[in-house]
Amino acid sequence: MEGTFRLLEAVRKYGVRYHHVSTDEVYGDLALDDPRDWIHTEDHSSAVWDILTRGRMGETYLIGADGERDNITVLRMILEAMGRDPEDFDWVADRPGHDRRYAIDSSKLQRELGWRPAHTDFAEGLRATIDWYVANEAWWRPAKEATEARYRAQGQ
Repeated sequence: MEGTFRLLEAVRKYGVRYHHVSTDEVYGDLALDDPRDWIHTEDHSSAVWDILTRGRMGETYLIGADGERDNITVLRMILEAMGRDPEDFDWVADRPGHDRRYAIDSSKLQRELGWRPAHTDFAEGLRATIDWYVANEAWWRPAKEATEARYRAQGQ
């Protein structure tokens, strides 16, 4: 969670904007076994730092943690961790051109820069993320609601 905090502090300091997406809708055609490479925010941040400080100029490095899981498994883990029925979600139509796989080969990053993920226990990292959001709702909720209000005002 320290990585998330640092990202948010940098956003405030430098005036960068980004959009936090949160939904209980599951997009897709029921083929939720498409893999995604899930990575802890601290691992992602440390990889970006290594690339910035030690990477070769103009080179492309893929950041991944060998944390492949399908969306439906992650969704059910989140629901269970929140004390909800793991089948308590809505199916909605998939977006056009939906990608079937988001799995990353970070071997070049690991080989050339020696980077390795430190947070490899997915369930532990997910639990820590959920705990942080539950404990800090008074901090993030107003910002989320303000952002959603701006989108609604723009008809989005």
